Amino acid sequence: MTLKRIALTLAALWLSASISTTAFAQDAPSAAETQEANLKAYVDLLRKDLKKDKVAILTELMQLDPEESAKFWPVYNEYDKALTKLGDERIALIRMWAENYDSLSDQKITQIATGLLDVEGRRNQLKKEYFKRMSQAVSVKQAARFLQIENQIEKLVDLQIAASLPIVE
Repeated sequence: MTLKRIALTLAALWLSASISTTAFAQDAPSAAETQEANLKAYVDLLRKDLKKDKVAILTELMQLDPEESAKFWPVYNEYDKALTKLGDERIALIRMWAENYDSLSDQKITQIATGLLDVEGRRNQLKKEYFKRMSQAVSVKQAARFLQIENQIEKLVDLQIAASLPIVE
């Protein structure tokens, strides 16, 4: 289990969401609904696998004793829930990109770009908020370690996604 595996799993998650929307947009309504349900199930499985791997990495690298662990994980779980909501917004924007790729207007490009920048800004605010909360639950050093690990995973995933998306023509 590595950070690269997490990055690849997340990239597959976002790419499958974006690429598949183009395919089912052309199908009959019932086939599209079936494909949408299949896609949602696939995304849910990828997320579950990713979260399991991420928890294992955090467990290994955080090196928490039982008392610290009891304080850390509830705060982390709240963070992860909020991060997942932001991930859903990001997936929706990537899907919008995929659905409109062949006919991206300036307005649609602006909508997607500003949406992605907004999500990125809120993701940074979320990390800032949870760094403070982690610092109260465990030591400041451990909160910083969490933030460092989170940033490393985030950067790997972001690079995988960015490298997989087509450049605006």
